[in-house]
Formats: sequence, C-alpha cells, structure tokens
Amino acid sequence: MATTTFDSRKTNERPGVRAQHRHARFSAYKAREVLGLIRGKSVMEARTVLEFCNREAAAVVTKVLDSAVANAGNNNDIPPDELFVAACYADEGPTMKRWRPRARGRATRIRKRTCHITVIVGRYSQGELDRVRERLAGKGRTTSDPSAARARRVARSRSGDDGPEVDESAVDETATAAEAEEAIVDEQATEATVGDEFAETQPAADATETEADLTDAAVTETADADVTETDAETDAETDAETDAETDAETDKKDD
Repeated sequence: MATTTFDSRKTNERPGVRAQHRHARFSAYKAREVLGLIRGKSVMEARTVLEFCNREAAAVVTKVLDSAVANAGNNNDIPPDELFVAACYADEGPTMKRWRPRARGRATRIRKRTCHITVIVGRYSQGELDRVRERLAGKGRTTSDPSAARARRVARSRSGDDGPEVDESAVDETATAAEAEEAIVDEQATEATVGDEFAETQPAADATETEADLTDAAVTETADADVTETDAETDAETDAETDAETDAETDKKDD
C-alpha cells in the first residue's frame, strides 16, 4: 500500500475526516485558545475537556467535533473510539464594521470579528490503537466512548445474547430472605431503642412521684392543723358563752 504524502502547511491536504463551522461570531483568537486544549487528544478526552471548559467558544467547538465524528462514522465507517483530533484550527472571517457615537460629534469604529473553525479527526494506527486499548483495560474500561459502549449493549440485548440465564425463582427467594432478615434487625433495633428510653425515663418518673407524695402529705398535715385550731377556737368560744350565761342567771337569782 503506497504511503500518501502531504504538505502539512496546506490545510486542505491533511488526511482525515473534517467538519467546519463558518462565520462563528467571535474572534479567531478566542477559538484558538480552546482548540489548543484538544489538539492531538482522543475524541473522548477532547469531549471531556470541552465539557468542563468555561469559554463560550467551547460549545461551538464541541458541535464541530461531534459533526466530524459523525462524518467519520457515516461516511467512512470508523467507530468513535478509534478517532483522535488530528488537526484543528481557526481562520479569520469577515469583520463587520459598526460605529459608536462619542463626544464632540465624533464616532469610533466597532469591529465585530468572525472566524471559520475546522476540526479534522484521524484514525489511530493499529499499534497506537492497541496501546490505547491496553491503557483503557488497565483502568477497567473497554472503550473510551460511552455512546459506542451503549450502542453495543443495545445491539446485544436486541439480538438476545444477554449472557447466562438467571433463575428468577432463586432470585425471588434470596430477595425475600434478605427482606425478612432486614425486618428482624429493624425490630430488634426498635426494641433496644424503646428499652433504653424507658430506662432513661423511669428514674425521673419515680422522682416525680416521690415529690408528689411529699407534697400531698404536707398539704394533709396543714389541713389537719387548721381543723384542730378551728375546733379549739370553737370550743373556747362555746365555753365562754356558757360561763357568761351561767353568771347572768346566778346574778338574777341573787337579786
């Protein structure tokens, strides 16, 4: 297979699948600041970087990158996990002139700059792809593209190859036993909590009852003393009245 040679200075000769967004409403400088973050990275890494980038141009660059990946998948049948950002650049677009009124009848120019963003995705060589897959396998993953992994799972489920069959009755019995154990544990914990609360509140209740009994005894003693004093006063008054009547009768008889 002949090797394709190209001039790296000419952007139209760079190999790969490209997508372009023309007349973006910000300057090429702002776009280049974002494009420099994803150049040479895999598609998954580039998407992650753009997702957490705070610049306004990141949203537009993300759309261009997705378009390039979609072109590679639809036109060249290249899966996304085998692609990387081979080149990305921003060219100056037309500048719109506007005017701002200033003091003393003057006016200053407003330059509304635009740019053309181009993203080119290339395919890893077999050796590079093997190294990428080994690195992903070391991290416990099989693909760098979550959408591709989901597509494989959906295709596998639709084809009926969902892996070994699982005994649903055994699963139900296991779930029932686990629920019964959880109920027993919850009941024991509730009983322990109630016992602790009763043990904490019982001494306070006993102390309250003792204070109430002492208060009742004091009230009873006070009432008895009051009754005794009242009886004594009544007896004294009765004796005094009886003696006075007796003295008056005796005086009458003597007269």
